[in-house]
Amino acid sequence: MTAPGLIAQTWVVLRKDLQIEFQRPARVTGIFFFALGLLLLVAAATPPSGVLRALAPGTLWIGLFLASTRSLDQSYTVETETGALEGLALWPADARALFYGKALANTAVLVAVAMALLPLLVAVFDAPVRGITLANLFGWPPGGEGGPYLAGVLAFAVLGSAAIAAPGTLYGLIAAEARGSSVLLPLLLFPLVFPALLCAAKGTTVLFEGDPMGDASAWFQMLAAFTALHWSLSGVLYRRILEDG
Repeated sequence: MTAPGLIAQTWVVLRKDLQIEFQRPARVTGIFFFALGLLLLVAAATPPSGVLRALAPGTLWIGLFLASTRSLDQSYTVETETGALEGLALWPADARALFYGKALANTAVLVAVAMALLPLLVAVFDAPVRGITLANLFGWPPGGEGGPYLAGVLAFAVLGSAAIAAPGTLYGLIAAEARGSSVLLPLLLFPLVFPALLCAAKGTTVLFEGDPMGDASAWFQMLAAFTALHWSLSGVLYRRILEDG
């Protein structure tokens, strides 16, 4: 298949899944409040000191990952409810388009949740120490010193969400076919995405502290490498799993 054809088919799947998310917002709100509950629990159980601030980035990514395990399998809810899951293998299009469309939709959901959690993280955890302030999240002051660090955090959020979403979409299909998604998906997903989560958490921590040594670039490059690996391998394996299922 030509690249334009693959992109067009991917867009059809992506648009369909995003329309479903808008029509059935329970998935997005559910994972948001799940992650928010974890953030508030950690904040309430930790003394209000520098320790709380240091825990902010790691707590954000742990919350986002745990919330994702409760939602990625739901990307196949419509197909499961309508009995169309088995028919996906007969879809007259490239299976990669189905994978990329669903993975991009899952990435968009995780990015939206991360963006909603970030202001609350800054407020509740009194973080970060340097670089980003609560005002910077809303673009004030214009050109303030938090701007570059905020852009970096947003970049880590997008790339980290993509690193979770790609294998999550693949394993979500396996879990949906196995009818045991609530147990199977976290067991499959965590070992694979742990290196990417580590890079995202370390890079976000460095940016929260102001990144005086410029270490965030190295973590970002490693995260980009893991993300590219996840997307390439998952795209290749998706068709085989779809056909074998």
